[in-house]
Amino acid sequence: MASPSASPPPATPGLDAGALRDRIYIVIFEAETPGGKLFDVALLWLIVASVVTVALESVESVAVRHGTTLRVLEWFYTALFSVEYGLRIYSARRRLRYVVSFFGIIDLLALLPTYLSLFLPGMHTLLVIRALRLLRVFRVLKVVRMMGEAHSLLAAIRISLPKISVFVGAVVIIALVVGAAMYLIEGIEAGFTSIPRGMYWAIVTMTTVGYGDIAPKTDLGQFLAACLMVLGYGILAVPTGIVSAEIVSHHPVPPPGASEAVPEDDEDRAMCHACGAMDHPTGANFCYVCGSAVD
Repeated sequence: MASPSASPPPATPGLDAGALRDRIYIVIFEAETPGGKLFDVALLWLIVASVVTVALESVESVAVRHGTTLRVLEWFYTALFSVEYGLRIYSARRRLRYVVSFFGIIDLLALLPTYLSLFLPGMHTLLVIRALRLLRVFRVLKVVRMMGEAHSLLAAIRISLPKISVFVGAVVIIALVVGAAMYLIEGIEAGFTSIPRGMYWAIVTMTTVGYGDIAPKTDLGQFLAACLMVLGYGILAVPTGIVSAEIVSHHPVPPPGASEAVPEDDEDRAMCHACGAMDHPTGANFCYVCGSAVD
């Protein structure tokens, strides 16, 4: 007589790994939930505290009296941020996209200086890069329109790059020609020891910085310097005009007295969880920055 088949053992109650990962994802990446808001606000305060700690450590009088305390705090903040970065990678829907995204790279760079300081003393001062993580405040405060304007500005700069590249090339050529001319006119006695040195002087003069470490002595050199100074005012205005024209072409200025229409669904626009970009039109399926799917 065959023995009855053994029944499977009862399932041991426990926390599902997938559910845990989803919970962590909601808290870390979803700023709209109460837990997500609390997490982001606490993270922003920790970032501010860590940047202040690094800044205080650079003050000699403070470092002498509280150096040990500041270093302990610095490692404490780094440990917290390391755990947070690990949780972001663990819970991200597309881990590789997060790692190579803007915020993913910034999150990693915010950790490296402390660990590198074990081998290269002084590297921990680069921890001020953590201040870039404060850009998440736009997501926390739901400043959707401000993020949209930032993307518009970046788009205008991107479109203007070919024109600006031509302009920069022309400026470099002018600096080369004038630098070579000043090298021939003024010579070593006036400090123009080489053509690159003359180019340095030309760039400083065109940008109206005027350090004064090198100055022409001859009448011809001073005349050429005066012409370059006047040219510098026009040179400074060109990139601004190029970018401004692109911004106006994409966002025409409304007539006087007309109120700018504000889309009613701004608050409902989707956010890309891979790169953090916001202001996606309602119904958009993919991010206009990185191409990831948006919720």
